[in-house]
Amino acid sequence: MSYIKAGTDASGNDIKLFYQDLGGPTTRQTVVLIHGWPLSHEMWDYQLTELPAHDLRVVAYDRRGFGKSSQTWDGYDYDTLADDLKAVLDTLDLQNVTLVGFSMGGGEVARYMSRHGGARVGKVAFISSVTPYLLKTDDNPDGVDQSVFDEIIENLQKDRADFLQTFSKQFYGVNLISKPVSQAHLDGDFARAYVASHKATLDTANAFATTDFRNDLTQIHVPTLIIHGDADKTVPIESSGELTANALPNAQYIVYDGAPHGLFMTEKDRLNSDLLAFILEGVSVQEPVGTTTLY
Repeated sequence: MSYIKAGTDASGNDIKLFYQDLGGPTTRQTVVLIHGWPLSHEMWDYQLTELPAHDLRVVAYDRRGFGKSSQTWDGYDYDTLADDLKAVLDTLDLQNVTLVGFSMGGGEVARYMSRHGGARVGKVAFISSVTPYLLKTDDNPDGVDQSVFDEIIENLQKDRADFLQTFSKQFYGVNLISKPVSQAHLDGDFARAYVASHKATLDTANAFATTDFRNDLTQIHVPTLIIHGDADKTVPIESSGELTANALPNAQYIVYDGAPHGLFMTEKDRLNSDLLAFILEGVSVQEPVGTTTLY
């Protein structure tokens, strides 16, 4: 298995980030996929089978505390997580990268761009992202009430397994009359989420709920794509996608009508098509190999 070292913990042990690297240095463009909470890089299953078929090098890694990466005790603030992303880009010597951040991962994209000056990055994409600032405050009246996040933390501490199974249904818009994903997929997500560190799950929930990315977004000066579902009950579009688009008026903003939070699965063909169009814009195109039908 492939790992990248991202510093050491308080005991001097190496912090290792697991990653997949599909494609090679001769491909046209490089894409780095940053997963959402509380999953792992495996959530990108349908993107990892499609994007590399279009002559793209695609790297996806597990955030510290999740998937196969080191389960550190601390380091779940966005400054540290942005430094972990830098370790990925630097270690693999990636250039002119398109960063794609889903949900919590959008915060890592924003913080990396400001904290590290957008080094090695040519484009960015925010998918169902938590940017610019989720928490409702006096100067952020369109945010989400603190009580919502308090309930998440309370339920995680009470019974993490039960919370994760209930949360997953909202994540994809599953209810009595709508079943956009199978029970098998929900079971797979539970398995992916439950292997994460409990501490990491709690700390990162607090991080994405309370971190203000409004200043970070002002430091983004590369082509940007924003995609959000208008039926997202996990990260409401009014508190996130719309405000991110307002902060980045030159960005391409696409709203998926009726789409829930987990649109990387429920709208996978359309998302793949939109990502490819954005990533490959201005790049010479050749016939992809082994592609599937896109939206």
